[in-house]
Amino acid sequence: MQEYTTIYDRAEDSFIERKSEFIGHIAPVETEEEALAFIAEIKKKHHDATHNTHAYILRNGVKRYSDDGEPQGTAGVPMLDCIEKEGLVDVAVVVTRYFGGILLGAGGLVRAYSHGAKIAVDAAKRKLMTTCTLLSLEMDYSFYGKINYILPQYTCRVEDTDFGAVVTMKVLFKQDQVEKFVKEVTELSAALVVPQVLEERFDHFAAQ
Repeated sequence: MQEYTTIYDRAEDSFIERKSEFIGHIAPVETEEEALAFIAEIKKKHHDATHNTHAYILRNGVKRYSDDGEPQGTAGVPMLDCIEKEGLVDVAVVVTRYFGGILLGAGGLVRAYSHGAKIAVDAAKRKLMTTCTLLSLEMDYSFYGKINYILPQYTCRVEDTDFGAVVTMKVLFKQDQVEKFVKEVTELSAALVVPQVLEERFDHFAAQ
């Protein structure tokens, strides 16, 4: 997996369907423990609700859902399907229902819970996570301006700069741009500046 899409932060939205209130909640999670903690938190907050159904998908392939007392297949599965169709991972969704006294039927429930998940997804801001490489560059002050000049040509972010006897920079790059940058810097400095790989990780850039 070179990249994946998740969300920045929690979000929620609600709607009324034949006097029943549905509240869709979504949160970014990275582990099952985080997903279950979020679900438990929403259940506690809405302990007086008729149902608190949920679904979550993690980047490692784990997928879970619960109808929480609704007829089997009418809540959790449609919510999971919604998350998958939206292309999101590392997210948990809870749809809370306050029953309004009018039965919706199986088809109505599927549509309502799918919509509850969708409005939660739509309320959240998406975040594209991509494979990145953190480089360390150590250079004489004479190269600092030149390297800063070429950085805007790349998808990158300066994470730290130390002005000591020499300048040391830590710069995070989108992985597929590292080779080109290293080559350009090596040529620019006549191999006096040689970027070193510190780590590889998933991260995101605001421009995306």
